[in-house]
Amino acid sequence: MEPPICTSPYQASKAAVLQMARTMACELASQRIRVNTISPGMTEWLEQVPELGAKVAAANPMGRIGRPDELRGALSFLASDASSFCTGSDIIVDGGHRAW
Repeated sequence: MEPPICTSPYQASKAAVLQMARTMACELASQRIRVNTISPGMTEWLEQVPELGAKVAAANPMGRIGRPDELRGALSFLASDASSFCTGSDIIVDGGHRAW
């Protein structure tokens, strides 16, 4: 059995960023400042570690890892007036990984 990959520092920091953004959204809403986050799934940096990239891709419902350009839609939405009533939200762009 191979040892597990230690991801607790990454997971803890990601949770902290999400909570900080939600708190900032509440604190800054009265100043008409919106604070939202985008949570991407694993992206092509995993190609640098082929055996890990293959495992992650196989575990994803879409059967692949994401590309950085696939975040453009979420980013464009949040940067536009289309999201004018959106604050404290997290947009998940992960190929369905969190749906498991």
